[in-house]
Amino acid sequence: MRTKSTYTLEEPLKFKQQLLQWSREFEEIAWLDSNNYQQEHGEFDALLALGAFTAIKTDYHQAFAKLQEYQQTTKDWVFGYLSYDLKNDIEALSSKNHDRLGFPDLYFFQPQKLFLLKGDQLEMHYLNMLDDEIEDDFNEILNLTITDNRPPTTDNREPIQARISKEDYLKKVGKMLAYIQRGDIYEANFCQEFFAENREIQPFNVFQELNEISGPPFATFLKLEEHYLLSASPERYLKKSGDKLISQPIKGTARRSQNSTEDAEIANQLSTDPKEKSENVMIVDLVRNDLSKIAKKGSVKVDELCKVYSFKQVHQMISTISAEIDHGIPPVEALRATFPMGSMTGAPKISAMKIIEELEETKRGLYSGAVGYFTPNGDFDFNVVIRSILYNSAKKYVSFSVGGAITAGSDSEKEYEECLLKASAMRKVLS
Repeated sequence: MRTKSTYTLEEPLKFKQQLLQWSREFEEIAWLDSNNYQQEHGEFDALLALGAFTAIKTDYHQAFAKLQEYQQTTKDWVFGYLSYDLKNDIEALSSKNHDRLGFPDLYFFQPQKLFLLKGDQLEMHYLNMLDDEIEDDFNEILNLTITDNRPPTTDNREPIQARISKEDYLKKVGKMLAYIQRGDIYEANFCQEFFAENREIQPFNVFQELNEISGPPFATFLKLEEHYLLSASPERYLKKSGDKLISQPIKGTARRSQNSTEDAEIANQLSTDPKEKSENVMIVDLVRNDLSKIAKKGSVKVDELCKVYSFKQVHQMISTISAEIDHGIPPVEALRATFPMGSMTGAPKISAMKIIEELEETKRGLYSGAVGYFTPNGDFDFNVVIRSILYNSAKKYVSFSVGGAITAGSDSEKEYEECLLKASAMRKVLS
């Protein structure tokens, strides 16, 4: 079905820039970039999927069943996303909040052209009918002049607005704390939207600036028709490699400092903070429970608990949970059984999602969903869509959301400050 060609690159980083610039004219683009972040479970430095040969686009009704049929029928590389609102396909839930973005709930495509980069090695996997284009495309990309004279990031400067005021945010956190005190939930992720209407942006430029600021291991540029995702996500949702499943939830965030001594102290404080650790442990327990639904008995393990990792903008507390998928469980079922991810919902999960729907004012859509890919043999890797800008170019609507875990130990003012910290990179590239 595909023709594969392999090349050794003299300047891998330069080629990455050339490749992304070359891809701009395609209608469907999925660019996944690790930014050379050293991580134990990484397969590729970057992947680029271009041009839809086939695609599936649907709302949440029977979405996972449709995706399973699509993935098992194509038995090829497919790239796409799962929106948060697929929760309504899994449980008796609904999403009735404000939605100006209008993204489909699920969208995957089978690319015509695929590029895999690892170190100085490039693999190009083209559909057989396009195999005569491989050599010409490679040479065209290699000889492309990288242009620094990008057009302005924005064509206009409609200001970024908060969907809810700080006063309303504090009140809503107070209501969530009342639910916790009553025993309805232990923890819930509460999010707020920042947006601009009648705003035109240059999505490639904004993504490149966001990526330069953040340099995360799960950066994504996604273009599907008029829908764009510009993501600087640091978080892996779920990866399948053979029989092994890996989930790496993040709970716990602290700022970076340019002073190395102070920065080390901030990281140490995060690693010992009882509130942040308790948040993380609660989500680890939730992930273990989710994985146990589709794992071989006794195979669910916590490989790493509450370890602090440092990124350009923030320190993050990350745990790693692994499991062996049980015999006969289809790949898509592993996603369905664990979706939405615990770090973006809460515990107990269903109660938390109901309260989230009540208190938040915006439909989450792709935010706090997942973007990733399936391989021909059914392996997959998906991120968590956070630290991300969503853009509908037809509606000229730009949006990003941020949130945090609310627990019994939460301070409303501090939670609001953490939201602003998480929003800083997105706000900067849009202002």
